[in-house]
Parts: sequence; structure tokens; C-alpha cells
Amino acid sequence: MAVGMKRKRTDEAVDAPVPLPQKLTNAAPNHVLIKESSAVPEAMEPQLRRIAASDRTSFEKKVWNLLCQIPRGHVSTYGLLSAHLGSSPRAVGNALRRNPFAPEVPCHRVVATNKTLGGFKGKWPKDGEGITIDEKRRLLRGEGVKIDDKGRVLGTPWAAFV
Repeated sequence: MAVGMKRKRTDEAVDAPVPLPQKLTNAAPNHVLIKESSAVPEAMEPQLRRIAASDRTSFEKKVWNLLCQIPRGHVSTYGLLSAHLGSSPRAVGNALRRNPFAPEVPCHRVVATNKTLGGFKGKWPKDGEGITIDEKRRLLRGEGVKIDDKGRVLGTPWAAFV
């Protein structure tokens, strides 16, 4: 294969439906619901429906569904998402760049593996600055994410994907 050429993946159909994350319930006697937990917060369910109804690729839908699992006030990394999907961080970044549902589908919660803010809206900052990265920083701080003076997110990246 020539340098710079991309191989077409043949292991998944382009228009294959992407299953929504399922809620887990514990059935009790008399059909009483004891507790309901979910990989995705209930507030994200409208976003999951929007993603499922979109005409985007199945890979993009998988990435965006994972974004819905990252809790407010937390971040994950391109590397962690790609490891969960069996893909590459660059492919994840490309899917995030094409997210038409932002910021409701929170691509701003994904940072570089070294915990710098990385890119946002398909743009990488020059010297850690730029209008798009300022917007990402504002969104994250508004959710309670701590960022140090060097622009690195403090704390452990979230990795509990289902």
C-alpha cells in the first residue's frame, strides 16, 4: 500500500446500527424497582437519541456515545477512548472534530494523554492559546475541572467506560 493511503475497514458496515448503552436494573419481588443505574447519566438520553438518529458513521456514533458516559466535572483522554474502541487516538480526535452535537455531547471533556487540553473544534492551539482552546478551558472550568498554570488538567482521567 502506498504511503499516505488509508485502508478501508471491512469488518463493519458503514450504516450498521449502533446500540445505545443499556440501563441496568435490579428486579425485585412484586416488580418493585430497587435501584436503577446506568453507564450514561439519564440527562444524556436525549443526546443518545440524537446520535442514534444521525446519518453519521457507526464509528463516530460509537465515539460520541462514549462521550456521554464521561461525567460532568471529569475528563478522559484520546488514548483511553481509542483503547476502549480498539482504534487510534487520531481517529477518535477526527470523530470529535466532526461532533455536530457539541457541547451537549461533551467532546470538550477529552484531553491529551499528557493531560494538556489538546485540540478543540478541530484546531490545535499555538503555544497553548487560541480562541477555541480558551472556550474548552472555560467549559471545563465551568464543570469544576481543575487546570494548573501550565494548562494541564489535574486529577486522574476517567476511564470507566462500559
